[in-house]
Amino acid sequence: MDACQLDHTSSSAGASSFPSTQWSLILAAGNSAAPDSRPALAQLCGKYWYPLYVYARRQGHGPQDAEDLTQAFFARFLEKKYFGLAEARRGRFRSFLLVCLRHFLNDESDRATAAKRGGGSAIVPFEIDGAEERYRVELADELTPEKAYERRWAAALLEHVLARLRQEYVAAGKSPQFEALRRFLWGADTATSYADVAAQLGSTESAVQTAVQRLRARCREILLHETAQTVATPEELQEEIHWLFAAFG
Repeated sequence: MDACQLDHTSSSAGASSFPSTQWSLILAAGNSAAPDSRPALAQLCGKYWYPLYVYARRQGHGPQDAEDLTQAFFARFLEKKYFGLAEARRGRFRSFLLVCLRHFLNDESDRATAAKRGGGSAIVPFEIDGAEERYRVELADELTPEKAYERRWAAALLEHVLARLRQEYVAAGKSPQFEALRRFLWGADTATSYADVAAQLGSTESAVQTAVQRLRARCREILLHETAQTVATPEELQEEIHWLFAAFG
């Protein structure tokens, strides 16, 4: 994988000034009723519900059951009934969430209440419609449930990075530039040259090269920030960046 031209040492800068991230704040809150923890947790769940849907499908659950189980799991999870689980794996939100889902799927009572779409709890407010269409298109391979989960988590992370980049360029009135340059984010686009893009944008080849470098640099910053939201320490941030490369082989 060549995400944003990010090499394996690029996380060192982010680690040296590691911020108070969503997940680290949630962990600090623990089981308390901290006012900021639930919205932060709900936001993280909203970003990463699809990998868990994929895991449930790969475990043999049908489309409707997987959708119901995913909704019911997050409804239960957001009630903070799982913070006492998986103590050794709480550092990474990705790992902690999967351990909690496994626990949930193994609980026959939870599985029974899933048919009620949360067992009386409010439906978690994220868009799950169309999940099965995505699943069929994106995962025609024979990955194990765990590998499928990891691959989709990594893809979701990169999707959020790309969405943030796009929003920034749109806000700056540079949407055409972003659409023209984004093809160079994930490595060299051998079918398109800088000269081609310069002609498209009415610019120069050197200006396009500089713009690509800036786009990649900003991509690296956003990737590190988004990844940091799901880990608790600078060391885990570096490990998670390494994992991101490995997830795409």
